[in-house]
Amino acid sequence: MAPLEALYGRRCRTPLCWSNMQEKRNLGLELVWEVEDKVRLVCKRLKAAPDRQKFYADLRCRDNENQVGDKVFLKVSLWKKVLRLGRKGKISLRFIGAYEVTEQIGHVTYHFLLPPELEHIHDIFHVPMLQKYRSDPSHIVHVEEIEVRSDLSYEEELVAILDHEIKVLHNKTILLVKVL
Repeated sequence: MAPLEALYGRRCRTPLCWSNMQEKRNLGLELVWEVEDKVRLVCKRLKAAPDRQKFYADLRCRDNENQVGDKVFLKVSLWKKVLRLGRKGKISLRFIGAYEVTEQIGHVTYHFLLPPELEHIHDIFHVPMLQKYRSDPSHIVHVEEIEVRSDLSYEEELVAILDHEIKVLHNKTILLVKVL
C-alpha cells in the first residue's frame, strides 16, 4: 500500500487532478494554491508519525546517572551466543560485575576496566547495558578457604547439630538432621 493511500484511504492522484473533477473551472493561480495547501497537509501528516514515535521513545529514556568512579553491573543476557558466563538457560546470569567506570566517552557511553577473563570483550558500553550498583554491606559474601586434597576430596567440619526431625512416609521413616 502506498503511503498516501495509507494516510488518506484513497489512491494518489496527480497534482492536476487533486481538485474535484465535477467542477468546471479555469486552471490557474487557484490550482497552484490548492496544490501547495495539499502538499503542506501531506508534509504535516508525514511528520506526525516520527514525532509520535519520538514522544514514546523519550518516555522510556533515562537520564545519564553514572559518574567516573561509580560501580555498575553489566547486562550479559544478550551475549548468549558470543560469550557464556556461568550457566546457560533460565538460570544464566543477567548481570555481572560490579565494575568501576573509568571514563565517560560520550553522553551515553562509558569505558570500564574489565578483568582478564573478559579481555576479549570491547570495554566501552552503552547506558542500556548498565545497571547501577547501590552499595550494600549485605552484598558482600565472605568465602572461606577450603583445603582440597590431590584426589579432589576435602574434609567437612561439623560445628553443631541445630535441629533433627523424623519424616514419615507411607512405608518408611527418614531421619533429617540440620547441621551447622
